[in-house]
Amino acid sequence: MALKAVIMAAGEGKRMRPLTYNRPKVMLPVAGKPILEHLLVEMKQAGIKEFVFVAGYHEEKVKEYFDTGEKWEVNIEYVTQVEQAGTADAVRIVENYVDDRFVVTNGDIIIDSKDIKAITEGSGNSIGLFKVDDPNGLGTVEIKGDFIKRVHEKVEKPPSNLANTGFYLFTRDIFKAIAQTPLSRRDEYELTDSIQWLIDNNIKVAYRELQRWMDTSYPWDLLIANEYLLADLDSDIHGEVEKNAVIKGAISVGKGSVIRSGSYISGPVVIGKDCVIGPNCYIRPSTAIGNGCHVGAAVEIKNSIIMNGSKIPHLSYVGDSIIGEDCNLGAGTKVANLKLNNKEISIEGKDTGRRKLGVIMGDGVETGINSSINVGTIVGSNSRIGPGTFVSGNLPPKSRVFVSKSN
Repeated sequence: MALKAVIMAAGEGKRMRPLTYNRPKVMLPVAGKPILEHLLVEMKQAGIKEFVFVAGYHEEKVKEYFDTGEKWEVNIEYVTQVEQAGTADAVRIVENYVDDRFVVTNGDIIIDSKDIKAITEGSGNSIGLFKVDDPNGLGTVEIKGDFIKRVHEKVEKPPSNLANTGFYLFTRDIFKAIAQTPLSRRDEYELTDSIQWLIDNNIKVAYRELQRWMDTSYPWDLLIANEYLLADLDSDIHGEVEKNAVIKGAISVGKGSVIRSGSYISGPVVIGKDCVIGPNCYIRPSTAIGNGCHVGAAVEIKNSIIMNGSKIPHLSYVGDSIIGEDCNLGAGTKVANLKLNNKEISIEGKDTGRRKLGVIMGDGVETGINSSINVGTIVGSNSRIGPGTFVSGNLPPKSRVFVSKSN
C-alpha cells in the first residue's frame, strides 16, 4: 500500500510577521518557490505521491496554488484545522485519511529526499533528528541506544544538541497517544507529548539522524534557506536576454521576462515570469525575484527575496532583505544592511545571528524618493514611507511616516 504523507500547513507563523499577514508561513517563497513546494518535490523524489495537507490559516492560498497536485504528478487531499489547537490536534483530524503507516511533517522545513527515504524505510514509529550547534529554541530529545528516551519541547536548558526536525514516521498507535494527550502549558495539544506517551507506554520510537535539514522560524531564516537552496541552482533561461546584458553563474529566468541591455547578473539568481530587469542594474548572488517584478536602472540588489509584483525601478539599493508582494520603492530608496560597528543585528531583542540584515517588508508598501531604511527594520504591510524620510525599528501595518522615525 502506498505510503501517505500528512503535511501540517495550518499555522500562520506569527514570528514571521509581517510576511504572514496575507499568507500562511508554508507559502512564503524561498529560491523562487513556496517552502511547501520545495518539501513536496523532495518527498515525491523519495517516492511519496499521496498527500494530505492539513490547512487552516489562509488555506485558500494553499489550495489555489497546489490544487489536486496534478502539476507535480501527485495526489493531494485537504483537511481543515478550523482552530489551530496544536500539532497533535492536526494529526488527530487525519485519522480517517491514513493507513497503518504514514509520514507526518511540519510544512515549513527544508529537508533532502535521501533523508526522507531513509526514514520511511523503517517499520515502526520514528523521528528525524539533526545535530545542531545551538539547540536553544528548538525541540530536543534524549536517546538511549537506537531509541528515543525522552522528548523535550523548547526547554530552557536543552539536554542534548539533537534537534527534533518535525519529520515523523508513525503507526496508528499515535492516535491512541493523541487521545490521551492533555493540553500543554501553551494551551495546545502537542505532538511531542503524544510521542512521549508512546515511550512511557512501552511503544518504541526509533530515530534517524538527517544529513540536511533547516527550520524556518523567523524572517531572516528565509535568507539562509534561500542561499542554501540556490546553491544547487541550474541555469534555465526561458525569457529574453538582450545584447550587452552580462550573465554569470547559475541563472534561472521565467517565461515572458526580459533582461535589458546593461544589466549585470551574478548567480545564483532566480527571476520569475513576466519580469523586466534593467537596463543597467546589478543583481548579486543569492537573490530570488518573483513573478511580475521590475528592477530598473541603477538599482543594486544583493542576497534578497523580492516577492511577486514588486517594483524597484530607479536608483535604489536593497541588500540582505525581504520585500513582500506588490511593493513599490521610490527612486533613491536605500536600505542599510550593516551596522557601523559591524556587530550582529537584533530585532526587538531577538538576536538574528547576522551581521548583515536589511529590511523585512510586508506586502503593499510604498516608499517615497530618497527614503532610507535602517538595518533590521520591519515595515508592516500597506505602509507608506514619505520622501526623504529615515525609518528604523518596527513599523506596524498601515503606518504613515512622513518625517524621520526611529524606535
